[in-house]
This record gives sequence, C-alpha cells and structure tokens, in this order.
Amino acid sequence: MGTDPRLLRDQCANTLEATHLDALGEREEGKVRDNYVRGDRRTIVVTDRVSCFDVVVGTLPFKGQVLNEIAAFWFDKTAEISPNHLIEVPDPNVSIVRECRPLSVEFIMRGYLTGSTSTSIWTAYERGDRQYCGHALPEGLRRHEPLPDPLLTPTTKAPRGEHDELTSRDEILRQGVVSEALYDEAARLTATLFAEGQRWAASRGLILVDTKYELALDAEDRLVVIDEIHTPDSSRYWYRDRYERAMSEGRDPEALDKEYVRRWLGEQGYRGEGAIPEIPIDVRCEAARRYIEAFEQITGRDFAPDTEDPISRIRRNLGIEG
Repeated sequence: MGTDPRLLRDQCANTLEATHLDALGEREEGKVRDNYVRGDRRTIVVTDRVSCFDVVVGTLPFKGQVLNEIAAFWFDKTAEISPNHLIEVPDPNVSIVRECRPLSVEFIMRGYLTGSTSTSIWTAYERGDRQYCGHALPEGLRRHEPLPDPLLTPTTKAPRGEHDELTSRDEILRQGVVSEALYDEAARLTATLFAEGQRWAASRGLILVDTKYELALDAEDRLVVIDEIHTPDSSRYWYRDRYERAMSEGRDPEALDKEYVRRWLGEQGYRGEGAIPEIPIDVRCEAARRYIEAFEQITGRDFAPDTEDPISRIRRNLGIEG
C-alpha cells in the first residue's frame, strides 16, 4: 500500500498537463479533462491538472490516473442505481464514453456543515445566513457537524475560467433551465447515489462529506451520470475514526481530497484571484499521496502507478499514429 515518496518526486517532472490528440475528434478543454468528440463517442483524457477556486493552479503526479480509475470503480458500483456514460477504460488516464446532452446544472449533495470557499455552506452559515440554496438551516450548528439531513444545493455550470454560482430549485425552475419533473427526478437520483456513496465510504473507514454530480440525457432521453463520480476532485472525504477526535479538539477533520491544496493556497493569500503561487514539490507530493491513499481506501486495491510517458502510452493504447 502507498507509493514511494521518491517516485512521487520524480513524477512531478512527468505529469500530464495538456493533450493535443486531434485524431480523436473535436477537442474541448475543461479544467481537468481534455475531451475529444466524434459522432456519438467522447474520449475523455483525465490530465494531472488540479483546479482550486475554479482555477487551474498546477499539476499533481498520478492525479489523472487516480481520478480516472476511481470514477470507473464508482460507475461500476452504482450502475444498478443509475445508468452512466462509461463504455471502456483503454488507458489509465482515458475513458471512452457515450456522447450525452448535459444538464445545465451541477447537483451538489452536502451532508456536513463544512467548507472553506466563499460559496461553501459553512462560510454562509458563519456570516449568519440561515437560508442556503433554498434550504432553511437551524440555529446552533457547529462547523463540520452533520446537517440534520443531506441537502441538494445546485449550482450553475460555468465555462472554464468563470465561477459556478449557487442557485436553488425554485430559481432553476423559474428560469426554465430544466423542467420540474426532470429536476425532481435528478434530485431523487442524486440523493440515492449519495446515500450509497456514504454507506460504502463508511464500510471503508471514511465519511463521504459532500459531492458533486453531473447529469445528462442520453440518446434515449434517460437521465445518466457523466464526467466523474465520488472522486477526490468532486467529493470531500474524511477519516471516520479520526473525525470525533478532531471535533473534540477543535481541529479540522483530516481530509482525503484536494482541500489540502486549497488550504495551502489560502495560507498564501490566494483565493482564486491574482497571480497563482507556485506550489512546492513537497506540497504537490503530499497532495498526490492523499489522492493515492483515497484510491486505495475507497477501492480496497493497491494503486499501480504507471510511470511511462503518458502521451506516448495514450497514443499507443488508443492506436493513434505519430
């Protein structure tokens, strides 16, 4: 279990920062994923880019492989709850999926009163807000406590370089972004997925604190899960056995997600605006170690890092010449 720290340091010079694989189709660049679309198929290359405050701030060794393989694990595990777009995983960093029509909403399920960003539920609660994304919050809650019930707190989907905006069911319906029936179906689906994610996480010694789902309609107008699911990028995980101690000592629970990088950036005074601080190798390696630990803790499998040049390997595995 775990990865040699020396390997992590060496891999910092071999991260997958960007791809230009025009043979795969029309390229669409996201914060972390490079997408290539041809006909009814989409090839998703998960890079090692890390995004905080909706800004790409650098790369982490093996991050793309971790995210791609965790997403594949969860797509398989939740297939009986919801269909998804995954067809195959031909490379550690690549998934081939069915092309779908994404909904213009991100569905965020929150189980705890936590977070550090300007839009987090804790930030809102701390400044005195008792309404959040259309939900009433009771008085007397402490930071990092469980919410009385998990809440669906939707956001708009912003283009790269722009910030997602908090919204609510009523506002989404008022604007006609999706129909009432479709929104309510999505709400039921994400609540079920979140409950299953929390159940599995607890069995693996973790707490699934919150997560983001992206949903779409497939060619048969079925609601399907796309992009990623329950990964350390889209989700917050805490260690279950360390949570109570952290709460009793007034500390933040120990996280297995990119919150470590976000907090480091915050300590440098960066909140998504201005020049991005260069992330030191030690911080990059510790963040990568946490991603790998998340993979092993969630899946119960040893992580097998692939150290081959990622572009050469992807070209070979996908049959791209040149």
